[in-house]
Parts: sequence; structure tokens; C-alpha cells
Amino acid sequence: MQVSILVGTMTGTAELVAGDVKKALEGKGHGVDILLMDNLKADVFQRPGAFLIITSTYGQGDVPDNARDFMSDLLAVRPDLSGKYAGVIGLGDTTYQDTFNHGGKQFEDALRSLNATMIGERMQHNASSGTLPEDDGVAWAVEWAEQVAPLAKAA
Repeated sequence: MQVSILVGTMTGTAELVAGDVKKALEGKGHGVDILLMDNLKADVFQRPGAFLIITSTYGQGDVPDNARDFMSDLLAVRPDLSGKYAGVIGLGDTTYQDTFNHGGKQFEDALRSLNATMIGERMQHNASSGTLPEDDGVAWAVEWAEQVAPLAKAA
């Protein structure tokens, strides 16, 4: 299965998680591309395979700066993502209770509104949990890929 990992990050943590997820998924036989959201447009969803969003939350529950234009384009163009499989790994910190993991939630809400099929519950890593986001992200992504692969093959 081909997986496109779309990364929204401010400090590089989401990119670090994406790198570890890529290695793990490639080890399971999947093809993986990491695409930073900096210059992405809604047409990225024309790529084959499944999509994994890995994003942090910034400011007052916003998507990271490098993801803002992508999110705006996605909501303006509103492509029909029927038949597309996606998942979200959200990074946040419960120290910010009112906006915890809102970056990931915004992407999940947007993809659902565009008819993407969300696989698995959105992963919500808490920076205050004492666990490493890359460890939790890899475990979640491997399980996610196991759920998506048979669906993507049948599509």
C-alpha cells in the first residue's frame, strides 16, 4: 500500500514522528512519502493510496503555520474525498486543556466533511504524558496501516 504522510509542524516534532512512522511502515512493506504541508494544495489527495496526517497544535488551538494555507485551500476547493482513506496523528499538550489537540481535530473534521473515510480513532499524543510521540505514533500507525491495507487493496 502507498501512504502519503502530510506533516504540519512548528518545532519539527511532527516531522520526527513522520520519519519514524515511515521507517516502521516501510518495514511492513508499504511505500511511504513524507510531504511537509508548506506548499501543499488540495490536489495532493489525487495521489494514490492512503493518507496520514501528522500535525501539532499551535497558538489558540490552530493548525501549525506551515499547514494554514493547505487547510485554507482544502476548505476552499472542497474536493470530494469519497473513496480516500485517512488517519490523523495529533500532537498536543493537556497543559492547554481548552485547545488540546485541536490541530488534529481540525484536520479530522475537514477530511470527514469532504467524505474521506477515517480509519481508526484520531491518535492524540499528550506531551505531558511522559511517553515519546514517535513511539506512540509508530505503534498507532502500524495498527492503522493494518486496518487500511485490505480496504485500499479492494478499492
